[in-house]
Amino acid sequence: MTGSAKKPQKASIPHIFHVIPSFAHGGVPIRITALMNHFGPKARHSLLATDNVYSCKSRLNTDVDYHIPDIGAVANGNILHRIHHYRKILQRTKPDLLLTYNWGSTEWALANSIRPVCRHCHLESGFGPEEATATLPRRNWFRRLALRNINAIIVPSRTLVDICRADWKIPQAKIRYIANGVDCALYSTAPQKGIIAGFDKQNQIVIGTMTPLRPEKNLPRLITAFHHLVQSCPGQEFSLIIMGEGNERPRLEQLIADYQLTNRVYLPGHIDNPAFALGWLDIYALSSDTEQMPNAVNQAMAAGLPVVGLDVGDVKFMLPGANKPYIVPAGNNQAFAAALIELATSGKLRQTLGLANKKHVKDNFDQSRMFREYGEIWQVSH
Repeated sequence: MTGSAKKPQKASIPHIFHVIPSFAHGGVPIRITALMNHFGPKARHSLLATDNVYSCKSRLNTDVDYHIPDIGAVANGNILHRIHHYRKILQRTKPDLLLTYNWGSTEWALANSIRPVCRHCHLESGFGPEEATATLPRRNWFRRLALRNINAIIVPSRTLVDICRADWKIPQAKIRYIANGVDCALYSTAPQKGIIAGFDKQNQIVIGTMTPLRPEKNLPRLITAFHHLVQSCPGQEFSLIIMGEGNERPRLEQLIADYQLTNRVYLPGHIDNPAFALGWLDIYALSSDTEQMPNAVNQAMAAGLPVVGLDVGDVKFMLPGANKPYIVPAGNNQAFAAALIELATSGKLRQTLGLANKKHVKDNFDQSRMFREYGEIWQVSH
């Protein structure tokens, strides 16, 4: 548990029990930490990552009251035993609100669905590679069962609103669309020298992305498009920076070596303060096969960057009209490479799109709106 600031009496503040597949650095955990930091001592938290990875807790402020519960031994392979075990924990803990996140927490959702122990909201933010193009019928049936007695389901994309209604049969009245928000002032700050290990910007055009190194992010697509850029523009200087960590690193390193790009492509790993790194980029690239409303696109817009990507989830919807032509049809690698080349070779275009994006994100996705709407869900004052 952390905390040094004065807090209200425990009985007077809500106890929120979070169950998330992983609390490693990534979009959803980063959003959770932003919310926990914003509300500070106005809530207390039990934080459970089902994979037992909690690296993102390094982002939590010292006045956040949280603990990682010891749930004891869990029966492997027997779902009925697990559901019974989880239900006992909820009955013993008696939280004011259970928050479950994404597919990996649905057994906990099911445990609370049997004569609910507490108020329960489920948050769905996206899918892994196995559901990149369509949800799986078996999982849809399980979600319908597990989420049948929720108070609300919270989603950050209009695509997910449709999936909740059509595939999971969630009543419209229980679906809450809350767009991801960004600290526009923070992400518009100047970059910090040395924050990207081994990188020193000179006169090159820098393409970058910020994402976990996972298969569904399809980073080989980005590296291949960058290779086409380098081949198409001999004599010009370009660099690619992929900020993040994950089990795809060896595959990416091999591809970079195969393309003979080791002196142009940087894999600095996870960066704790990305707001001070994005300013080194000239273009933000999103190569994913599946997304919903990626936080990184908002952050890139707040940093005044043009965005190139694929039309998955709400990515195209998030951007202003001027940038939409550079969000190409999903799966079209050739169009993605062509859009990247066009942006990389036109400084005037990059500047125009960057200014449009910066205004658009401030007008539509500033984090103050997100805080207010989550405050209603958490039942804490804004």
